[in-house]
This record gives sequence, C-alpha cells and structure tokens, in this order.
Amino acid sequence: MLASEKLAIAAHLHVLLRRKTGRVTDTQWMANNQEYAADVVRFARRSAAEDGHTDLAEWADKLEQAMFAAPVQRPRDIRPQVVPSVMPTLRSLLASNASNAPHAEAGDSQFDSARYVRGLR
Repeated sequence: MLASEKLAIAAHLHVLLRRKTGRVTDTQWMANNQEYAADVVRFARRSAAEDGHTDLAEWADKLEQAMFAAPVQRPRDIRPQVVPSVMPTLRSLLASNASNAPHAEAGDSQFDSARYVRGLR
C-alpha cells in the first residue's frame, strides 16, 4: 500500500478519535511506525467497544490492514536479458575503431579531430 494511502487512513482515524474520544494522535507517526499504529488500533477498538462507535472499529481495521499487510511482490527486472556472448566487448570495439582510424603524423591538424572522435586517446 502506498504511503499516501496509509496517511489518509491514519488522518481519518485521527479525526474520528478526536471527535468521539477527545484523543489526539500523530497521523504521520501513525502511518510510519507499526508499534504506534498497533497502540492506536488497540485504543480505537477498546473505545468502540466501550462507547458503541462502530466506525472507530471499522477504521481501526483499515489501519491495521494497511500497516500490517504483506507487501506486494513486484518483478525484479522486466527488461529482457541480453546474452553476454552476443554483446561485443569493449576491447573488440576499441580494436575495430583503432584499425579504422586514419594514421597521421604528430602535428597534422586535419587528422586530430578523427583521432578524438573515433578512438580513445
């Protein structure tokens, strides 16, 4: 579940607890900390049972589901795998570039750009 969804559930439960029991909670901490969320869920359920507020129990269940549900397993890598033997190696590419590059004498300015474009210096 997304963090924004957890925060929305925590905020709704916060408003219900404030209105019905007078209890003030920290919504950000409730959405991020499982121990605090478990305590708030326990308090909300106890208050729902004592005072008859069924909506508190309903939102406590939602928060518990959001905080303690197993995370969704996502595929690790959806890109197709390239076989390494098909890919040319860096050395073979450098060798082919070096053999195709024109050879020039030092100081010959017309071949300087080709040396930098086609091969490594």
